[in-house]
Amino acid sequence: MAQGPEPGTLAGIALLKDLTVGERQRVEKLCRWRRYGAEEQIIDREGDSSDLCFVVEGRVRVVNYSASGREITLDDIVAGEYFGELAAIDGRPRSANVMSLTPTLIATLTRAQFRELVETHPKLGYSVMERLASMVRHSTERIMNLSTLAANNRVFAELLREARASMSGPNEASISPIPVHGQLASRVSTTRETVARVLGDLTRQGIVVRTKNALVVKDVARLARMAETVRGE
Repeated sequence: MAQGPEPGTLAGIALLKDLTVGERQRVEKLCRWRRYGAEEQIIDREGDSSDLCFVVEGRVRVVNYSASGREITLDDIVAGEYFGELAAIDGRPRSANVMSLTPTLIATLTRAQFRELVETHPKLGYSVMERLASMVRHSTERIMNLSTLAANNRVFAELLREARASMSGPNEASISPIPVHGQLASRVSTTRETVARVLGDLTRQGIVVRTKNALVVKDVARLARMAETVRGE
């Protein structure tokens, strides 16, 4: 991990899009800048830091671990987004671990600086509230899936979620990068073997096709029906 400040631009951060150039540059000067290599820990769960973190370059993953040490993926965050807002809002310990997936540049604001930014720019604060609402909705959906869907259907449901975010036509989607079996298994609390079997079945049925750079879902509507077919177990 590189030491010392490394100033850059926050022009690509969606949360700051409504700031003037001058206002954004003032935020840039307040930030601490740090580069991480791939697979480095950025935030430790239960850590007492409360900074808000902007992903300027790269990609990070939010994870937790079960009592047995099993990794559970909560979210992947790409350049232009941010994380750490829960601790920045309430000052309590971190609720998850965050690690870099690729070489990553992070800019951080202290909790006090973040609060001042929200207080002086109410529209920015509303954007944070919208993000939190989205997180609650997504968490509720995941809880329902874990409680009511069998393992196969949880894989269908996660593929369906990614497909709907990557539609390339009325009933077709192109998911890129191609989901890694272990990562997909982590998101839906199942095994790599189950994910491999489900994807194999979907491929044989012509519902998904793997290309060089993407997993193409040829029939999103059918995948949606399959996700809801069997509940329980």
